[in-house]
Amino acid sequence: MAHFVWLLFLLVSSATACDRCVHQSKATFVSSVEALSSGACGYGSLALSLGNGCLAGSGSPLFKNGAGCGACFQIRCKNPYLCNGKGTKVTLTDRNYDNRTDFVLSSKAFMAMANKGKAQDILKAGIVDIEYKRIPCEYKNQNLAVRVEESSQKPYYLQLKLLYQGGQTEVVAIEVARVGSSSSWNSMNRNYGAVWDSSRFPDGALQFRFKVISGYGSRWIWAKYVLPADWKNGVVYDTGVQITDVAQENCSPCDYGTW
Repeated sequence: MAHFVWLLFLLVSSATACDRCVHQSKATFVSSVEALSSGACGYGSLALSLGNGCLAGSGSPLFKNGAGCGACFQIRCKNPYLCNGKGTKVTLTDRNYDNRTDFVLSSKAFMAMANKGKAQDILKAGIVDIEYKRIPCEYKNQNLAVRVEESSQKPYYLQLKLLYQGGQTEVVAIEVARVGSSSSWNSMNRNYGAVWDSSRFPDGALQFRFKVISGYGSRWIWAKYVLPADWKNGVVYDTGVQITDVAQENCSPCDYGTW
């Protein structure tokens, strides 16, 4: 039954998402980058380290109930008078509740789409027609990291935030076990956005494994030593692994096109 549900999820995702295809939409902006860092993904001030200030919020099809947090997109404006052909790269750090547009961008990202000397003009336009597609996130010198959130209470409750999730995929499950154990894995739950939690985890140093969509299926990525036995709230820990997987979708013919 579980296998059938997972297969159905993949089929529905491939039929409705097709992230790497080029899509037509509209985008607007917010003047304060903090508006896109303290919202539905839970990144807070750490959002600035994900996209170098080029952040975005998007609605349900791309937000994916929080699984889309941390995804990267190439976006370009279609007005040749205002905008260049390169566009801008953004990281999804919040949810967009404005149904007039698929994206709300930080002003830095919005202005990056403009032709030279037209930055103020594109801001005055407010909303522009765009085309966009999902692209792999790249953190070449940064492994996947987890931040132990302040609400964690050892030994009763553990809450983590995922940071620097590379690739073009989603983390769909996380399990935790004591370092050295090969069988006693406990599942974590997505609390919201990029934040996961569990009230069932062992004492001592902790290892994790992350289930990601890879190709047309999925795979587990094993981080063998992440949290020391004396882990502390508010600290970011390096997992020692990188996610570079790309989820494949039945989106032909856009699979083979260039943008």
